[in-house]
Amino acid sequence: ITKHPKADIANAFNHKQVACKMWALDRLFESCGGRFGRIWVLGGWYGVLPAMLFNDARFDIAAVDSIDIDPEVAPVARTLNREAGDRFRALTADMYALDYAAGRPDLVVNTSCEHIADLRAWLALLPRGTTVLLQSNDYFSEPTHINCVASLAAFEAMAALREVRFSGELPTKNYTRFMLIGTV
Repeated sequence: ITKHPKADIANAFNHKQVACKMWALDRLFESCGGRFGRIWVLGGWYGVLPAMLFNDARFDIAAVDSIDIDPEVAPVARTLNREAGDRFRALTADMYALDYAAGRPDLVVNTSCEHIADLRAWLALLPRGTTVLLQSNDYFSEPTHINCVASLAAFEAMAALREVRFSGELPTKNYTRFMLIGTV
Protein backbone atom coordinates (compact mmCIF):
# COMPACT_ATOMS: atom_id res chain seq x y z
CA ILE A 1 0.00 0.00 0.00
CA THR A 2 2.87 2.34 0.83
CA LYS A 3 4.50 1.57 -2.51
CA HIS A 4 1.32 2.42 -4.46
CA PRO A 5 -0.50 5.15 -2.48
CA LYS A 6 -2.78 6.14 -5.39
CA ALA A 7 -4.10 2.62 -5.92
CA ASP A 8 -7.60 1.98 -4.60
CA ILE A 9 -6.73 -1.39 -3.10
CA ALA A 10 -9.29 -1.49 -0.28
CA ASN A 11 -12.12 -2.76 -2.49
CA ALA A 12 -9.95 -5.62 -3.78
CA PHE A 13 -9.53 -6.85 -0.20
CA ASN A 14 -13.05 -6.34 1.12
CA HIS A 15 -14.64 -9.37 2.73
CA LYS A 16 -16.99 -10.09 -0.20
CA GLN A 17 -14.19 -9.98 -2.79
CA VAL A 18 -11.99 -12.27 -0.71
CA ALA A 19 -14.86 -14.64 0.14
CA CYS A 20 -15.73 -15.02 -3.56
CA LYS A 21 -12.11 -15.78 -4.39
CA MET A 22 -11.81 -18.30 -1.54
CA TRP A 23 -14.99 -19.97 -2.80
CA ALA A 24 -13.43 -20.10 -6.28
CA LEU A 25 -10.25 -21.76 -4.97
CA ASP A 26 -12.19 -24.34 -2.95
CA ARG A 27 -14.45 -25.34 -5.85
CA LEU A 28 -11.57 -25.27 -8.35
CA PHE A 29 -9.56 -27.70 -6.23
CA GLU A 30 -12.59 -29.97 -5.75
CA SER A 31 -13.48 -30.05 -9.45
CA CYS A 32 -10.08 -29.89 -11.21
CA GLY A 33 -7.43 -30.73 -8.64
CA GLY A 34 -4.53 -28.48 -7.76
CA ARG A 35 -1.90 -28.97 -10.46
CA PHE A 36 -1.76 -26.43 -13.30
CA GLY A 37 0.90 -25.36 -15.74
CA ARG A 38 -0.11 -21.83 -16.74
CA ILE A 39 -3.21 -19.99 -15.53
CA TRP A 40 -4.52 -16.81 -17.13
CA VAL A 41 -6.57 -14.58 -14.82
CA LEU A 42 -8.47 -12.09 -16.97
CA GLY A 43 -9.58 -8.85 -15.39
CA GLY A 44 -6.81 -9.67 -12.92
CA TRP A 45 -7.02 -6.24 -11.31
CA TYR A 46 -4.51 -5.96 -8.43
CA GLY A 47 -3.49 -9.63 -8.56
CA VAL A 48 -5.26 -10.80 -5.41
CA LEU A 49 -6.47 -14.09 -6.89
CA PRO A 50 -3.01 -15.08 -8.19
CA ALA A 51 -1.52 -14.27 -4.77
CA MET A 52 -4.15 -16.47 -3.12
CA LEU A 53 -3.42 -19.30 -5.58
CA PHE A 54 0.34 -19.11 -4.97
CA ASN A 55 -0.17 -19.10 -1.20
CA ASP A 56 -2.63 -22.00 -1.10
CA ALA A 57 -0.73 -25.24 -0.35
CA ARG A 58 -3.34 -27.29 -2.23
CA PHE A 59 -2.14 -25.82 -5.53
CA ASP A 60 0.98 -26.62 -7.53
CA ILE A 61 1.09 -23.95 -10.25
CA ALA A 62 3.93 -23.33 -12.68
CA ALA A 63 2.87 -19.80 -13.64
CA VAL A 64 0.04 -17.28 -13.45
CA ASP A 65 -0.52 -14.38 -15.83
CA SER A 66 -2.77 -11.64 -14.45
CA ILE A 67 -4.14 -9.79 -17.46
CA ASP A 68 -6.03 -6.51 -17.23
CA ILE A 69 -6.84 -3.72 -19.68
CA ASP A 70 -6.02 -1.07 -17.05
CA PRO A 71 -2.27 -0.31 -17.10
CA GLU A 72 -2.40 1.22 -13.61
CA VAL A 73 -3.06 -2.13 -11.88
CA ALA A 74 -0.02 -4.06 -13.17
CA PRO A 75 2.59 -2.45 -10.85
CA VAL A 76 0.41 -3.18 -7.82
CA ALA A 77 -0.15 -6.78 -8.95
CA ARG A 78 3.60 -7.25 -9.40
CA THR A 79 4.25 -5.95 -5.88
CA LEU A 80 1.57 -8.17 -4.37
CA ASN A 81 2.96 -11.25 -6.15
CA ARG A 82 6.69 -10.46 -5.91
CA GLU A 83 7.40 -13.64 -3.90
CA ALA A 84 6.29 -15.72 -6.89
CA GLY A 85 9.19 -14.28 -8.91
CA ASP A 86 9.20 -15.34 -12.56
CA ARG A 87 6.14 -17.52 -11.99
CA PHE A 88 3.97 -14.37 -12.04
CA ARG A 89 3.41 -11.84 -14.79
CA ALA A 90 1.08 -8.83 -14.73
CA LEU A 91 0.20 -7.95 -18.30
CA THR A 92 -1.77 -5.07 -19.77
CA ALA A 93 -3.90 -6.36 -22.63
CA ASP A 94 -7.42 -6.53 -24.02
CA MET A 95 -8.85 -10.02 -23.50
CA TYR A 96 -10.39 -9.86 -26.99
CA ALA A 97 -6.92 -9.42 -28.53
CA LEU A 98 -5.21 -12.34 -26.76
CA ASP A 99 -4.02 -15.36 -28.73
CA TYR A 100 -5.49 -18.11 -26.58
CA ALA A 101 -4.38 -20.89 -28.96
CA ALA A 102 -0.74 -19.77 -28.90
CA GLY A 103 -0.73 -19.04 -25.15
CA ARG A 104 -2.28 -22.42 -24.33
CA PRO A 105 -3.22 -21.73 -20.71
CA ASP A 106 -4.33 -24.76 -18.69
CA LEU A 107 -7.01 -22.62 -17.08
CA VAL A 108 -8.63 -19.31 -17.98
CA VAL A 109 -10.23 -17.46 -15.06
CA ASN A 110 -12.68 -14.59 -15.40
CA THR A 111 -14.36 -13.62 -12.13
CA SER A 112 -15.98 -10.49 -13.57
CA CYS A 113 -18.20 -11.73 -16.40
CA GLU A 114 -20.76 -9.05 -15.46
CA HIS A 115 -18.37 -6.60 -17.14
CA ILE A 116 -18.39 -8.46 -20.49
CA ALA A 117 -20.93 -7.22 -23.03
CA ASP A 118 -21.12 -10.53 -24.95
CA LEU A 119 -19.86 -13.45 -22.87
CA ARG A 120 -20.52 -16.06 -25.54
CA ALA A 121 -18.59 -14.08 -28.18
CA TRP A 122 -15.59 -13.88 -25.85
CA LEU A 123 -15.78 -17.60 -24.98
CA ALA A 124 -15.82 -18.38 -28.72
CA LEU A 125 -12.25 -17.00 -28.88
CA LEU A 126 -11.01 -19.81 -26.62
CA PRO A 127 -9.92 -23.10 -28.22
CA ARG A 128 -12.37 -25.95 -27.75
CA GLY A 129 -11.51 -27.91 -24.60
CA THR A 130 -10.11 -24.92 -22.68
CA THR A 131 -10.88 -25.18 -18.97
CA VAL A 132 -12.52 -22.06 -17.55
CA LEU A 133 -13.59 -20.71 -14.18
CA LEU A 134 -16.24 -18.02 -14.63
CA GLN A 135 -18.05 -15.84 -12.12
CA SER A 136 -20.86 -13.33 -12.56
CA ASN A 137 -23.55 -11.86 -10.32
CA ASP A 138 -27.04 -10.38 -10.12
CA TYR A 139 -25.87 -6.98 -8.85
CA PHE A 140 -27.83 -5.01 -11.46
CA SER A 141 -27.72 -1.74 -9.48
CA GLU A 142 -23.92 -1.40 -9.92
CA PRO A 143 -23.47 0.97 -12.90
CA THR A 144 -20.29 -0.73 -14.19
CA HIS A 145 -22.03 -4.11 -14.40
CA ILE A 146 -23.20 -4.20 -18.01
CA ASN A 147 -24.20 -7.86 -18.26
CA CYS A 148 -25.46 -9.29 -14.96
CA VAL A 149 -27.48 -12.49 -14.85
CA ALA A 150 -30.68 -13.04 -12.89
CA SER A 151 -29.94 -16.63 -11.90
CA LEU A 152 -27.48 -19.49 -12.07
CA ALA A 153 -29.58 -21.06 -14.83
CA ALA A 154 -29.31 -17.84 -16.84
CA PHE A 155 -25.52 -17.83 -16.38
CA GLU A 156 -25.30 -21.47 -17.48
CA ALA A 157 -27.35 -20.69 -20.59
CA MET A 158 -25.28 -17.60 -21.39
CA ALA A 159 -21.94 -19.43 -21.07
CA ALA A 160 -23.13 -22.63 -22.79
CA LEU A 161 -20.09 -24.63 -21.65
CA ARG A 162 -19.54 -28.02 -23.31
CA GLU A 163 -18.79 -29.64 -19.95
CA VAL A 164 -19.69 -28.30 -16.50
CA ARG A 165 -17.66 -29.61 -13.57
CA PHE A 166 -19.11 -27.16 -11.06
CA SER A 167 -22.11 -24.86 -11.05
CA GLY A 168 -23.12 -22.96 -7.94
CA GLU A 169 -24.08 -19.76 -6.24
CA LEU A 170 -22.85 -17.82 -3.23
CA PRO A 171 -25.39 -15.44 -1.66
CA THR A 172 -24.09 -12.20 -0.16
CA LYS A 173 -25.96 -9.31 1.46
CA ASN A 174 -26.49 -7.25 -1.72
CA TYR A 175 -26.16 -9.81 -4.51
CA THR A 176 -25.61 -13.45 -5.39
CA ARG A 177 -22.35 -14.55 -7.00
CA PHE A 178 -22.62 -17.33 -9.60
CA MET A 179 -19.77 -19.60 -10.67
CA LEU A 180 -19.17 -22.13 -13.42
CA ILE A 181 -16.13 -24.35 -13.85
CA GLY A 182 -15.89 -26.44 -16.99
CA THR A 183 -14.70 -26.50 -20.59
CA VAL A 184 -15.62 -24.52 -23.67
